[in-house]
Amino acid sequence: MSGHHEHGAVGHIVPIRMLVATCAVLLVLTGVTVWVAKFDFENVHISEANILIAMGVATFKALLVCLIFMHLRWDRSFVSFFFLASVLFVGLFIGISLVDTHENDPAIIPGNSALIQQKLDALDAAQAKAAEASSDATHGHGDGGH
Repeated sequence: MSGHHEHGAVGHIVPIRMLVATCAVLLVLTGVTVWVAKFDFENVHISEANILIAMGVATFKALLVCLIFMHLRWDRSFVSFFFLASVLFVGLFIGISLVDTHENDPAIIPGNSALIQQKLDALDAAQAKAAEASSDATHGHGDGGH
């Protein structure tokens, strides 16, 4: 029975130096994410750069946490396979959802805020005029009986 594996045994002990280094890298990457969120990429005509860099940094941080703190680096490849398959399925589902969002594009008013405000003002004026006409019609019929 010397080959029996105890279920409560610790599989791998991560050196404190590696944990501190991982923590430092995560803190630096958090700083990069905050800096990217405040940086204006419109000046260099890459408006999508904020979200792309932030998502890239977040993905790298998640990978570090999974590899070091969740011990996937030292675990069996079977566990890593299921982890990667889960991540790929989440990506697939998000991708399918993003493809579907373009179905509503024709119904969206273009992002010109002045034009949108004009249309909203015209709609409010039309609704106020309709409410006034309905109020006049109601009061007109009620006054005829007096």
